Amino acid sequence: MDRIVVLVVLTAIAIGVALLLQRRRPDPPSAPSYRAPTQVDRADFDGSGDEPLIVVFTSATCSSCAVAVESATKVAASEKAKAAGVRVQELEVNRDAKLHARYRIDGVPSTLVVDAEGVVHKTFFGPTEPTELEAVLFGAASEDQVEAEPNDGPGNDEATEPNG
Repeated sequence: MDRIVVLVVLTAIAIGVALLLQRRRPDPPSAPSYRAPTQVDRADFDGSGDEPLIVVFTSATCSSCAVAVESATKVAASEKAKAAGVRVQELEVNRDAKLHARYRIDGVPSTLVVDAEGVVHKTFFGPTEPTELEAVLFGAASEDQVEAEPNDGPGNDEATEPNG
């Protein structure tokens, strides 16, 4: 009789553990986490080192890398960027493998906006819009953006009220 009680208790414990394990939620799938340098050595890049720099890490097989390079080039061609001396440098993984490894770039395109001291102010993963780069280089409002009037836009009750 004691053996039956022990067997029933062990069976109940095993069933309880099995039910608990079934109810446990699995860990969510991991998302890639790309690392971004916070400082670079300006001697690793073209230019005098006295100007703002946009560095675009790319790969020859990356379809969106061309968009990132085009956006950076467009920004550098603007009058405001020319006046500030903004430079763009593309670093392709096969041609510039040492710099990709040194800065631990593990996803492309990766675009860095770097100041004259080598401080990385912003890193973009994936293709970027020129306005995003301009906002980092020159502040929140770029030359292509038009600021809205104070009463202009949704969420402002005065702007949505009919004139009467």
